[in-house]
Amino acid sequence: MSNSLQIQARHALKVAMAFTPWLMSTYVLYWLQTGNIWTIETAHRGKISVAILALGMGLSFLVHSYFGKREQK
Repeated sequence: MSNSLQIQARHALKVAMAFTPWLMSTYVLYWLQTGNIWTIETAHRGKISVAILALGMGLSFLVHSYFGKREQK
């Protein structure tokens, strides 16, 4: 495998790893909705949805930042 291809594959893997927490949080919301665990009448549903998405996005940002700092060194 050429050096350029290895670099591209490594970059693609890092991007996929950075997106994983955000995708998992989106899936959790999907699972709660389709499993009828949450209904429209669920108390504080909107606030909890925002918290779940913010957690996933925050973790994705931290993972992406971690990989960015490692590349600078």
